Amino acid sequence: MDATELLRPSLLEGSTIAVTHDGCGAGLRALGATTPLLALAFPLDDDALAAAAAGLGTVDAIVCDGGALFDAADGGLPGLRAAADGCFAAARAVVNASFIPAGRGKIVLLAPADAATAAALENTARTTSTEWARHGIVITCVHDGEETEALVAFLCSPAGDYYSGCAFG
Repeated sequence: MDATELLRPSLLEGSTIAVTHDGCGAGLRALGATTPLLALAFPLDDDALAAAAAGLGTVDAIVCDGGALFDAADGGLPGLRAAADGCFAAARAVVNASFIPAGRGKIVLLAPADAATAAALENTARTTSTEWARHGIVITCVHDGEETEALVAFLCSPAGDYYSGCAFG
């Protein structure tokens, strides 16, 4: 079942949701969002990432796919590092470029099935939700599972305003 079967078709109309990988992009676009790609390259270059985030313009949310980063690094400890560092670096770049100036924003971290990496991303969501709350930023973590696309869309919608520092899955 895709996101459009569970959620109102125009739920994200007019929203710009940056994605680090296009895994959920089609479902978000089907609900009316624009989904520019914020590509990550390793080793991470904070200046290049900041410039790329600034080039996105106004962004309402970012979906950081830790699972894709984990898999691209062939799992294990390198995968954990790639997912945790990549998700945080992408989120921080968008926070500084768009969310702080706007006084609002949403971050959804997608955790892989690997328990250690999922715990790292869940901890990142909990910690940064406290640090960035004063800027109107909410951050959540979604564990790998069923209906992930619909849950991500829900969290990026206005209904997602009520969840921060939470893990779903």
